[in-house]
Amino acid sequence: MIIDERLTTYLNSLETGNPQWLNDIEEKALHDGVPIIGPQMQSFLKVMLEIVKPATILEVGTAVGFSTLLLSEYAPKDCKITTIEKFEKRIPIAKENFRKAGREDGITLLEGDAMDILAELDGTYDLIFMDAAKAQYINYFPHMLRLMKTGSILISDNVLQDGDIIESRFAVEKRNRTIYRRMREYLYELKHHEKLLTTIIPLGDGVTVSTKID
Repeated sequence: MIIDERLTTYLNSLETGNPQWLNDIEEKALHDGVPIIGPQMQSFLKVMLEIVKPATILEVGTAVGFSTLLLSEYAPKDCKITTIEKFEKRIPIAKENFRKAGREDGITLLEGDAMDILAELDGTYDLIFMDAAKAQYINYFPHMLRLMKTGSILISDNVLQDGDIIESRFAVEKRNRTIYRRMREYLYELKHHEKLLTTIIPLGDGVTVSTKID
């Protein structure tokens, strides 16, 4: 954990929560061991949605649709969301959650490998939320740039690897070294690319916010 656990507990205690139907989806996901965004990230997204007021959102990594529905709940009412998921067992659960919430008309779920799907998407999105396989962020990066217009926002979650990102490569477990190397490369690109302005925030397991500049 990047931030002191006591501080995190206190900050979480201040949260005002979500509608009960969204809480039910969150509780079920946590019970089933599905990785979903935590309270601080939820709060952060709500604020960003209020600031950006996106008409279009792209989400990479649907899981069971909790974050998708949170985006839908707090975005403008006519916002259209496109979300990508390849894990076959989670796709029908996400679809059912969308149906129960009555949000099917505003959400398009694309099934399959994100790399293949991103390559075929066109147009641009006002806000992109990246919460998928961390080792693939750097591979998705060229598509993220292409799908952003000037002023678009890219939010990438879980970028600090529980603090491993600042360690020596040799201090990181061998099975995590590929993710470590690629994430460091991704963060460098976000901070140094001439078309992006990026901040890295130690919120949760780390989040970046990037905007495309002219």
